[in-house]
Amino acid sequence: MGDDVPLAGLITLLVILLLLSAFFSGSETALMSLNRYQLRHKAREGHRGARLAEKLLKRPDRVIGLILLGNNLVNFIAASLVGITAFKIGGEPAAALGAVVLTILVLVFSETAPKTLAALHPERVAFPAALIYYPLLKILYPFVWMTNVAANGVLFLFGVRANDTELQALTREELRTVVHEAGARISSRYREMLLSILDLGKVTVDDVMVPHNEIVGIDLDSNSVDIESIISDSQHTRLPVYRDTIDQVVGILHLRKLANLAQRDLTTDNLQPLLSEPYFVPEGTPLSTQLVQFQRRRERVALVVDEYGDIQGIVTLEDILEEIVGEFTTDPADDEEDVVREGSDSFLVDATANIRELNRSQNWNLPTDGPKTINGLIVESLETIPKPGTCLEISGYPIEIVETDDNRVRSVRVGRPIPVPP
Repeated sequence: MGDDVPLAGLITLLVILLLLSAFFSGSETALMSLNRYQLRHKAREGHRGARLAEKLLKRPDRVIGLILLGNNLVNFIAASLVGITAFKIGGEPAAALGAVVLTILVLVFSETAPKTLAALHPERVAFPAALIYYPLLKILYPFVWMTNVAANGVLFLFGVRANDTELQALTREELRTVVHEAGARISSRYREMLLSILDLGKVTVDDVMVPHNEIVGIDLDSNSVDIESIISDSQHTRLPVYRDTIDQVVGILHLRKLANLAQRDLTTDNLQPLLSEPYFVPEGTPLSTQLVQFQRRRERVALVVDEYGDIQGIVTLEDILEEIVGEFTTDPADDEEDVVREGSDSFLVDATANIRELNRSQNWNLPTDGPKTINGLIVESLETIPKPGTCLEISGYPIEIVETDDNRVRSVRVGRPIPVPP
């Protein structure tokens, strides 16, 4: 061969082989570096290269076998050509030097450079390569199949199966990471909403419900004047209706049904036919589950009950939506009543305020995995009703008891968190 082929032809053929080696090496890295979820998205949009790449990666053992078959073939031929060409130029010393030069050329131009390029821009390399590999795999399938049988047989001995390549679903925390890493592709507002949706499974109806002692409803034993006053002052369109106490709920009244009812007609006999059946849910129900239940039952209000059937609070569809998009129905003045700034580092806080709402509105980080209110957090920490002037620290926040009564803390003073030394 060395006598029949001119030196220029051997060098040209060697360059072509090095380019083929670079193609095989770079395309292998590109295919293995593809983001499988982005790949699936592009494939569903109809991108031909993405569709073929997705098909190839369903059986990575086959595409890897094809790439290695081609890469090793061209590298072995290139090594032979270098030996022939070098021997033709300078004899045996040149042949030994040629092996060293070929190693450097392959390492730089056929391995490192193309693989680095492919790792940086996998789609640019992988999609065009898939257009070549897909038909090539059909043509060379018998050779690839024999290679895979031998390789998979070895892997089988170690408990590895070639079919274990299904795209695994992301966990909630992995999805959170994906949303965080999206960066400027998703606005900060949308990113917060997506993260709130992912956290719905961690938050329960107990965290967002209006507690038992704050429920506003209509007592059927009241006179029409009191009932009309409650209805006119209500910030909600649906009110629970009860007898004597909220624990004896008889139904839910939609205020829209009162449109044709005059004030003098607000009597027990006239209200009862307008009531809908109360909907009860157990405490501890995740918001993600409750949102689905509201949708299935076409309900907007639910009464939260404990294991004994006692009403603990009331939760609405709006409460759950506010966990996702932020508050949009609550009067901002309510938050101002819960927290009053006394100075740059001090806040007077209503101890009945919800901890999650305080954390959100004040950007605090008080613990939310236990009691739902400041009062509950303090009582749990001290295991007693403290006296005014008592000071304590919770999660780095200095807290001073300002006012108490016989059974609860009424107001506290909260300072800026104490920095934790490194």
